[in-house]
Amino acid sequence: MEPAIRDLSENDLDALLALYRQLHVQDDPVPDAISSIWLQIVRDPGQIYLGAFVGGALVSACNAAVIPNLTRGARPYAVVENVVTHADYRRRGIGTALMRELLGRCWSRRCYKVMLLSGSTRGDAHGFYLALGFDNTAKQAFVAKPP
Repeated sequence: MEPAIRDLSENDLDALLALYRQLHVQDDPVPDAISSIWLQIVRDPGQIYLGAFVGGALVSACNAAVIPNLTRGARPYAVVENVVTHADYRRRGIGTALMRELLGRCWSRRCYKVMLLSGSTRGDAHGFYLALGFDNTAKQAFVAKPP
């Protein structure tokens, strides 16, 4: 069955949060303001949140922040986060279709590059991103977290 891919909306918050539990089994508690945060995200034209649905159920999601830029001819760039497919739907091409749509949206906004980070030990995910055309040798990533 071919997934239906669309922008996530205000009504998709609960399904998205349930899917995110597969991404981060141990995560910080959801704040009381989550609905207003989600509404802010959905209304932000610089945010792309996409979902893949099978039989009406959200089974895969990803997002990108498109960031204005003053270099590269003032073309923006994008940062991808929170790429997840429900365990029961992996290796069916759903995540690939979703990510191709996300990349297409970024290219249509004239992004000169799309970046993402992946955990250094997630070889399965690395193969997935390489197959989508991401280059894991072009840049070195550095991550800072609060003390």
